[in-house]
Amino acid sequence: MDSTMPRVKEKYLNEVVPHLKEKLERANPMSLPKVIKVSLNMGLSEAVADSKVIQSASNDLAAISGQLPVVTKARKSIATYKIREGMPLGVKVTLRGDQMYEFIDRLVTVALPRIRDFRGLKLNGFDGKGNYSFGIKEVTIFPEINVDKLDAIRGMDITICTSAKNNDEALTLLKALNFPIII
Repeated sequence: MDSTMPRVKEKYLNEVVPHLKEKLERANPMSLPKVIKVSLNMGLSEAVADSKVIQSASNDLAAISGQLPVVTKARKSIATYKIREGMPLGVKVTLRGDQMYEFIDRLVTVALPRIRDFRGLKLNGFDGKGNYSFGIKEVTIFPEINVDKLDAIRGMDITICTSAKNNDEALTLLKALNFPIII
């Protein structure tokens, strides 16, 4: 085994795969569910009034993910909200491979336990196709964020995409990866 392999990836290969084989009663390890990608998204409604918000949020998301975020733009104009087509409204990052496993490790072991009054993630975040989404109200739970240099406290959405065919398989996978999901 490669010594630079992320802890969560090593755990998946050595512990989770045998556990899933037994629990889901499958012989072929290629048919077992696995995490495909993790998407991080920050919607910034305040960017309509101040364009510097995008750069600040982009820097925060880059620090959290270790990857340069993509700026998302409005698809069409909405006069009520003073939004014009092509106006920057958010930032997003898609993590795959080793960066994804490193992020999952930091999320589960460091960030989620730092949430005030945290009791676990809700079960209703599954979409029916094996993907799990949840929101975080403050990005300050990540140790990479310097609270003194923040201009505003923002939240973000996290989506974990798996190859699971249904919610039960995805739940089994995420529980095996130590996600604190309340059943």
